[in-house]
Amino acid sequence: MARALYIHWPFCAKKCPYCDFNSHIRDQVDIAAWEIALLNDMQAEALVAGGEPLSSIFFGGGTPSLMPPRLVARLLDEAQKLWGFAGDIEITLEANPSSVEAANFADLASAGINRVSLGVQSLDDTVLQWLGRLHGAQEALNALEVAQKHFGRVSFDLIYALPDQTPGEWGDQLARALSFGTSHLSLYQLTIEPGTRFATDVRRGVFEPLDNDAAAELFNLTQGMTEAADMPAYETSNHAKPGEESRHNLTYWRYQDYAGIGPGAHGRRGGFATIRHKKPENFLSAVSDRGHGISEQRTLSVNEQASEALLMGLRLREGIDLSALETRFGMPRNALIKEEKLAHLKRIGLMWDDAALIGVSALGRPVLDAVLGELVADDLVQA
Repeated sequence: MARALYIHWPFCAKKCPYCDFNSHIRDQVDIAAWEIALLNDMQAEALVAGGEPLSSIFFGGGTPSLMPPRLVARLLDEAQKLWGFAGDIEITLEANPSSVEAANFADLASAGINRVSLGVQSLDDTVLQWLGRLHGAQEALNALEVAQKHFGRVSFDLIYALPDQTPGEWGDQLARALSFGTSHLSLYQLTIEPGTRFATDVRRGVFEPLDNDAAAELFNLTQGMTEAADMPAYETSNHAKPGEESRHNLTYWRYQDYAGIGPGAHGRRGGFATIRHKKPENFLSAVSDRGHGISEQRTLSVNEQASEALLMGLRLREGIDLSALETRFGMPRNALIKEEKLAHLKRIGLMWDDAALIGVSALGRPVLDAVLGELVADDLVQA
């Protein structure tokens, strides 16, 4: 059963032009109403996803650092009553690095948060303005310093492969980021997501994304610099010192069960997929009417589960254990992958295997989607 819990807070102070997450702007938020709704949704989920103590909790969004620390503490207290906590539980909260939110870091730590992920995104004020961020570079660095005082584990995000970005520009920024001594970095290439303002800008010719070859050069530079700093990629875009990987995200990538509550939250438990109502008002109404926020719950076929396990697991540097997947899903190896394609991908250096383990090589990671399209068995791709 679920050993990880995801809690979604859907509100932001501003919608960033690159963001396609379930985030919403509201003039006012009724904190009391949201406390009741999230507690009820959590209690309903625990009835079917109970069992082992939780090993991780993740507050995502939206901007969960806008939540009052008292509400965070109340949700954590309830989660502990419903599931219990493993002794070394990881409790992460995503935060904007603004001075206003940094002022709450001490109270959030007292509430039980022991890991924070800061959405720094850039160390350049001009880029931050273009990305639609409300903080400046120095404000972000001040917030990072405060975070490092209050939380045992700190990560922050940067976005690269921006239009016209050169290896020199990105290399200088990444070197500076590595110098701050955090144990984890999430380094994302700018992706133009459908439905975002940036997608509209590209369509109108306002700017052109960096071309694939230039982006690949920056990706390779990123791998080399983080490896040298003892922060290798353990997943395509996530880098950590040994032992400092995000345990919560590893739950997803290792295709283990997790419960998701709050607007738009997804869950995977016992072979079921759950999705909560995305719009905040619809979520509140659903919880009020039915006691939970689920908009869709369905059984995943074995083929769907196997496909998801492969697609998620092969993002990881550690690779996947095909024998374990054979046992878990009752499927032979040749029903999971195309053996002849694996052999070909190994020959050209895009994949590796070691007994039952297979994985995507450093050379294959920049073209991961193409590798997966070649490798995964047709019946699973069509699931």
